[in-house]
Amino acid sequence: MSERRNVDDASQEASKEGEEAGGTAALSGEARGHGESASVKGEGVSPVSGGGASAKGESPGLVSGGGAPVKEESPGLVSGGGAPVKGESAGPVAGGGVFVKEESGGGRRGHGEGVSVNGGGPPESDGERRLRRQAAVAAVLLGLVIAAVAAFSTPWHLLTSGPPDPARDFTAAQIARSEAFDAASTLPAYLSLALTLIIAGLLVATPLGVKLVAWLKGSWWVRVVLGVVVITLFTQLIKLPIAIWGETLLRSYGLSIQTWGSWGSDRLKNIGVDAFMLSLMLLVLVALARKFRRWWIPAAVGAFALTVLASFVYPVVFEPLFNDFTTMQQGQLRTELLDMAKRDGVPVEDVLVADASRRTTALNAYVSGFGATRRIVVYDTLLKAPKAEVELVVAHELGHAKTDDVLYGTFIGALGAALGAILLFWVFDLVRRRTGVTGLGDPRAVGAVIGLMTFGSLLMSPAENLISRQIEARADLHALDLTHDPATFIAMQKRLAVTNISDLSPDAVEYVLYASHPSSPERIAMARAWAKLNGVPVQ
Repeated sequence: MSERRNVDDASQEASKEGEEAGGTAALSGEARGHGESASVKGEGVSPVSGGGASAKGESPGLVSGGGAPVKEESPGLVSGGGAPVKGESAGPVAGGGVFVKEESGGGRRGHGEGVSVNGGGPPESDGERRLRRQAAVAAVLLGLVIAAVAAFSTPWHLLTSGPPDPARDFTAAQIARSEAFDAASTLPAYLSLALTLIIAGLLVATPLGVKLVAWLKGSWWVRVVLGVVVITLFTQLIKLPIAIWGETLLRSYGLSIQTWGSWGSDRLKNIGVDAFMLSLMLLVLVALARKFRRWWIPAAVGAFALTVLASFVYPVVFEPLFNDFTTMQQGQLRTELLDMAKRDGVPVEDVLVADASRRTTALNAYVSGFGATRRIVVYDTLLKAPKAEVELVVAHELGHAKTDDVLYGTFIGALGAALGAILLFWVFDLVRRRTGVTGLGDPRAVGAVIGLMTFGSLLMSPAENLISRQIEARADLHALDLTHDPATFIAMQKRLAVTNISDLSPDAVEYVLYASHPSSPERIAMARAWAKLNGVPVQ
């Protein structure tokens, strides 16, 4: 949760797996853009790239869908808190491993530079067991804090509505098209997920990561950076066929209109951003592991701070890498949007337009950043919709801004990142012997850390999605309360669902794994319930 909130999840938030074994943990639910962009469940460029159509299952995704035409939720950047968002996860900076191992003969082994690939090592000492117990206690306490914050701050009790009924609002042809697109994207989605689990498992349970980077030379920090690059490229190369498959599928349904050159450029940018962020996080982790025995304490603090910083700077540092943003041109629409924001009591100095039409036909809008970097962004494709529908989309985003959902998501994500750092300290010692390293001080440990981060992100995704769906529903209610126009709200949801080919009846597994927003029929049912409660006529 953090970084940015998108209006709707067209195809149920395409990628939420935190894949990319080489990817970072998600910046939190909201951080990954929850947008209406269409997506193929399978694989694609990370949202951060804002580029190419994304696929529901893949998305390395850095911080968020910085304008990706088709969202891919990704496990993202810095955090792992959640709930990407979008919130979210096992935390970015998580590190692990024993700092200095005691030799059976009493001498110190150092930090694992050059340890045999066979692993092994002396039995755990009383001091090491004590450190692990301390970390375990800290993890339990912080986990309870996160659970309490999420339980008491998430809007669980909203407006009760009737059961969703796609047949009431969508034609048989529209429903058939949605089902066909969902069926076509399911196989690449699950293949992508399977590859993610296999790669992460090999990095965690075998010396694969060590073998991939063992030939690298240089200082420890050089080897860490090069190790991240090698493992990231290795992972991306294996997943490239699925990424191409997903992009081809989006093109066949008219959702992606970018050239292969543009798609490749966006993907390379995304890989570069992911590698940069991973390198930064792992450099800090390895440095702390080489210096402190209780390195999980400064690592947890650093993970929290890095998540907050990334969420704050994302709109002005990363989003411009993938999209051009211009001030909405002067006119009646811009004036009415700013007036609506003023009436709502939400300070908005400007509404920005992203040039998404050069990549996609999907409709989307989102709010990102907080404080001085907060911005409301709409895709230029959305401006083709009727003015009243655009106003409702922006009213939804104002709901996120008014309740500070980005800041809230950032906070939860930062706590999740801190928890991830502590858990990685505790867990890493259980897997280090299998990977052939003595601890995180060994630069060759980067593969195992990346694999553990991937698992953490995947495990947290269902909880992040659950919270995100509630927050999105609250923003919908805010839009209805602000505009008192349920009829236009329903028309807008129909347009978004049809244009983005949303899954109108997601099965339970996909709903849990991928859906950061309620389905379009659920949102329409809530609008009708609001209309009935407030005595507003609607079809």
